[in-house]
Amino acid sequence: MNRTDRDMPPPRGAEHRAHAHYTGGVYGSMLAASVIVGAGDLGSYPHTELVLLLLFTGVVFWAAHVHAQLFGARLAQRDLDRRTVLHVLRDEWPIVNAAVPPAVAVAASPLLGLGVEGSLWLALAVAVAGQVGWSVAAARRAGASRSVMAVTGSVNLLLGLLIILFKLVLTH
Repeated sequence: MNRTDRDMPPPRGAEHRAHAHYTGGVYGSMLAASVIVGAGDLGSYPHTELVLLLLFTGVVFWAAHVHAQLFGARLAQRDLDRRTVLHVLRDEWPIVNAAVPPAVAVAASPLLGLGVEGSLWLALAVAVAGQVGWSVAAARRAGASRSVMAVTGSVNLLLGLLIILFKLVLTH
């Protein structure tokens, strides 16, 4: 049976992996910031609960993205062989990776003498810094000029500051 180009999985070279890596990092950082802002009444173990909330939310969104990619591949009538599935699993993993630094910030915050509110702010700052860092790294990797790197960093900082503004408005 001859396979046509339509039946072949899309190319998955280093360029595609780099794009997915940075895109997932920016998205995952923004997701983590949103989770922190949305973290309402935490129970008896707020630090532990927030760490788990960040990590589990990252895993759930990773799984949702994997499902969407694989479902889209099936709709495009591409074979879903083991190689394709593994590529999608790996390509979407940066969403989870981006949740780790804010979760570590929350876990370490008691060592810094921070209460729950201080932990939330530290984690939010780490998430926004990650969002800016991922976007600038992506622009640099793409060979962008310094001005384009500055613009993408600024846009992502602005988006992060909007998330912080939402936190301020919602909690005060």
